[in-house]
Amino acid sequence: MDFLVKLSDGFIGMFQAGAETFVGFLTGIIPLLITLILFVNALIKIIGEERVFGFMQMCTKFFVLRYTLIPFLACFFLTNPMCYTFGRFLKEEHKAAYYDATVSMVHPIVGLFPHANAAELFVYLGVAQGFAKVGNQSELALRYLLAGFVVILIRGIVTERIVAILSSRDKKKAVNA
Repeated sequence: MDFLVKLSDGFIGMFQAGAETFVGFLTGIIPLLITLILFVNALIKIIGEERVFGFMQMCTKFFVLRYTLIPFLACFFLTNPMCYTFGRFLKEEHKAAYYDATVSMVHPIVGLFPHANAAELFVYLGVAQGFAKVGNQSELALRYLLAGFVVILIRGIVTERIVAILSSRDKKKAVNA
């Protein structure tokens, strides 16, 4: 009988712990995310969508901006998964590399800007909680973002080169066929 009582207590305890976590989210992180999303949308409306998009299109001409600033701003303003739509401003040969860089940015941006990829926030907070015991969470978030910029730039350049090589091979095959 003691086994069934412990099993029952454990079963209901699991749901009580889930409910406590849920209430914590409702009073903590969810209002923060809603506020950040509202702020970003208001900022876009104040600046003007045409200006934001025009600036993005101008930046795509430079590979450093194309694979650092554009993915960052797309993630910041449009959040995941809408950030990938900024690929429409790029030439066809740059789209795969942009996607690669952007898909790699949706994780590092979360530490400082949790609205950018709210689903990833819970994973980041788990890592950050462990880091908080030995260091500063803000320092972790900043280092994570800076390392992310380096990684997305490298990924963008490498992917752009790979696409160029594969495209030239396809063109040669088409000419020979």
